[in-house]
Amino acid sequence: MTEIVSPRVTPPRIVVRGVQPGDPPFRIVKMDGELVGIARSIVDVIEIARQAGLGHLDLDDPDVVRWVGGDKFTWTPWLVWSRRGRARAERAEREAG
Repeated sequence: MTEIVSPRVTPPRIVVRGVQPGDPPFRIVKMDGELVGIARSIVDVIEIARQAGLGHLDLDDPDVVRWVGGDKFTWTPWLVWSRRGRARAERAEREAG
């Protein structure tokens, strides 16, 4: 297939970055390449899109939303779930406590 006949690939309008550790954890939301907000739940992603003027939002459509570092149901940092990360978090809590 040559470039001339290949389908045009466009990036999705919304990119939801991976979960960042915090209290509570959050995900950075970009729209059209610009940082537009921080989401702490899937509801926040919908609200950010609504405020940007997007009507109905299909969160499962990869042409509309790209989920980085997990899907729309991932809202806990991977560090917490990994064995090493869990041990590190427990140690940090003991030292802080």
